[in-house]
Amino acid sequence: MAIYQVTDNEIKTISRTTFSESGLKEREDLQRLLKHQIEIISPDTLVVAEEFGEWDESRRRIDLLGIDKQANIVVIELKRTEDGGHMELQAVRYAAMVSTLTFDRLVDIYADYIKANDFELDAEASLLEFLGWDEKEEDEFAQEVKIVLASAEFSLELTTTVMWLNDYGLSIRCVRMHPYESDGKILLDVQSVIPIPEIENYQVKIREKRQKERASRSGGRDRSRYSIYFNGEEVYNRIQKADIGYSTVRLLDERKLIDQECFEFLREDNSCRKQLLKMKDEMSDTEVQYKKYRVSKDPELIYESDEYYVARNWGSGSAKRFADKVTAQFPSITYKCHAD
Repeated sequence: MAIYQVTDNEIKTISRTTFSESGLKEREDLQRLLKHQIEIISPDTLVVAEEFGEWDESRRRIDLLGIDKQANIVVIELKRTEDGGHMELQAVRYAAMVSTLTFDRLVDIYADYIKANDFELDAEASLLEFLGWDEKEEDEFAQEVKIVLASAEFSLELTTTVMWLNDYGLSIRCVRMHPYESDGKILLDVQSVIPIPEIENYQVKIREKRQKERASRSGGRDRSRYSIYFNGEEVYNRIQKADIGYSTVRLLDERKLIDQECFEFLREDNSCRKQLLKMKDEMSDTEVQYKKYRVSKDPELIYESDEYYVARNWGSGSAKRFADKVTAQFPSITYKCHAD
């Protein structure tokens, strides 16, 4: 969108330019100026480091590192390019690297920044004052790492990636900086692209709603595991519920407990409303397609030269009923369910 200058006689278009055409460099100009007025692109933020890169296996450096009023770490990346490059992926990598910072370590980092810029400040006292803390609160520190990307423009690929990452719990802000030239002066139009200011609260609520829905769906899944014991001795430790039938059959086979009576017990339609053992040619196309029976290169059970496959699609209720039924038939075999 163009910017206009209103005069007595006309509405005059102000020409848009680029950072390179205007002679503005990324580090020497944009970074140098913005670090002293970071609120232009990241409100309520204190810059604590510049060109920060404290990791052994990387030469990459964060343009500006900050902390916000909620004690969240803020990674700030600047680009003067017209599409933002791949700065979102780079920034996510940086965010992971600084996610383990402690308050005490940040004090040391800020102290180095203060010294390099000849500020007359006490690092810890300045941080506590900015956060409104009387003393450090490690439990409240760095609960989240936020990312601010500032560029002349952002590609569709980049903005799509950012919106997707935000939807999954990250906090990434894209700030567009358009330079304009008027009467030999450089003007800077700064706008938030993501989130859109007018609907930021709405976007945050939608993101939180989707995160809760995913958490609810995930939390509703039964992730029970089972340990299987023989005469009180643990044989299988915390196996997946899907393997309870297979592990039981394998245990019976190893202990040489499979006789004709046991075989018939395993083959019958049990109280779980599913047949535990089936021959390969007895399985339906659906059972094969969705792997409802465990099939491997080796036979799961060989009895009288026949090969059988073991049911693996257990629900929490059917797994418990199966375990109870096996223990009733073979008291030496017991089960323990782990809900976590």
